[in-house]
Amino acid sequence: MDTYEGDSDRSRDLIDKLEPEPKSKDLDLENQSRRLSHHHVTAIDSSSTSESVGRQIELESENTIKYRTCSWQKTAALLFSEYICLAIMSFPWSYSVLGLVPGLILTVFIAGVVLYTSLIVWRFCLRHPEVRDVCDIGQYLFWDSKIAWWATAVMFLLNNTFIQGLHCVVGSEYLNTMSGGAVCTVVFSLIVAITSFVFSLPRTFSALSRVATFSALFTFISVLLATIFIAVEPHPAGYPEKGDPIVLAIPAKGTSFITGMSAFLNISYTFIGQITLPSFIAEMKEPRDFWKSVTAVTIAEVIVFSLVGAVVYGYTGGQYVTAPAFGSLSNETYKKVSFSFMIPTIIFLGVLYASVSARFIFFRLFEGTRHKGNNTVVGWAAWAAILAVLWVLAWIIAEVIPFFSDLLSIMSSLFDSFFGFIFWGVAYIRMRSEDYGPDFYKTRGLRGWLGFLFNVFLIFVGIFFLGPGTYVSTIHSMILFLIPSSLTHLHFFLQASVMSVVRSYQSGTVAGIFSCASNAL
Repeated sequence: MDTYEGDSDRSRDLIDKLEPEPKSKDLDLENQSRRLSHHHVTAIDSSSTSESVGRQIELESENTIKYRTCSWQKTAALLFSEYICLAIMSFPWSYSVLGLVPGLILTVFIAGVVLYTSLIVWRFCLRHPEVRDVCDIGQYLFWDSKIAWWATAVMFLLNNTFIQGLHCVVGSEYLNTMSGGAVCTVVFSLIVAITSFVFSLPRTFSALSRVATFSALFTFISVLLATIFIAVEPHPAGYPEKGDPIVLAIPAKGTSFITGMSAFLNISYTFIGQITLPSFIAEMKEPRDFWKSVTAVTIAEVIVFSLVGAVVYGYTGGQYVTAPAFGSLSNETYKKVSFSFMIPTIIFLGVLYASVSARFIFFRLFEGTRHKGNNTVVGWAAWAAILAVLWVLAWIIAEVIPFFSDLLSIMSSLFDSFFGFIFWGVAYIRMRSEDYGPDFYKTRGLRGWLGFLFNVFLIFVGIFFLGPGTYVSTIHSMILFLIPSSLTHLHFFLQASVMSVVRSYQSGTVAGIFSCASNAL
């Protein structure tokens, strides 16, 4: 298969300033016996990306539901709604732990790494326009292994369902804050899940992109208002119990590893969202324009995240900052007004991830049938049933793990290691090996070595993120006994996340499982 030309030439400078590339070899799905009924990848007969995409558009031209209809602007709206979200309001807390200077440096660095890996995702999808989601990529990357496909699918669905659950938690926080805890928190969480289910029903990203624009705009207004209100208030919530706000350029003396890693993972999780990118690209009319979408969003992320985090931390200090930062507002009216503008993204971001998961299941159940691309009773009933199951599971997760920052850290440790780093380091190496042979890093000179080493570094960062186990006393002792001391650091990230959860329960900041206690800010 020929690689992309024209506009996509500009992407080479964005990744590793490559010279024009030779024709890349497509991985022949039929020859690799990938066409299994439960997760086959549609073969494309065309010899170029444009022809392949054009063929897909032609095949669904007679359908009443058309999927490849997103422009790069609509895709940008989806990305804005995914990244410009409530997690922005955890940045002030992260900066209070890491110190303002390291926090800002990490923000820019992580944004750059995520942009780099996102462009690798894009380039891989251009070579293989038949790819529909990250699970297909997982099988491609790891030697056409069915085990790799299933492992990726499990992580993919768990990650997305956890995010849905997180938004049930945040939705109940919002309703408790607005109502003063008028109803049991479990009921509020269920209301959010039911509302989100209804908004999840549209079956194309093109339709969802309209709501995504609305969601991103209201989120921006929300964080802008919260930042302004915190700046104009005479003092933050809780003042003067802990003295005047203290702002540090570097971490405070005595900051624990667990607290520092939790802050770092909060920042990382907000940026890392490559898991959805293949699904978005698969519904673009012109996938070669995706770089415009992701570049625009990354620039906006760095500006908004850095300004909000720094300004809010500057006015609240380390003693009074909360996650999310709405809790730092002492004026209840300010808190409710600014938080109210966040309700669209509280609903929509969970909706977006539910839609990504549902189409993953739905496409594999109804591939090759009229139910996939037409308004049939069976098709809509199945789509609604899949969404219902996903939201019920998400609601249960929301009630079993009812906390905010610690949930972000757990998710980063478990899933972002693969979907944020490991997959894309492997993808880069696989693509270069296809183009230049397995010794590409030797034959391509300095650029070959730099690209190879940096992507190996990304793979090891992902492994370091993951960690081999949880932190309970028995398992921890077994790790210390079974694993050489030089490797025990690998479990620190997950250990940090889990111990942070334990401390939250011990300190009484978590209400409990299926609790009616208010979780209002």
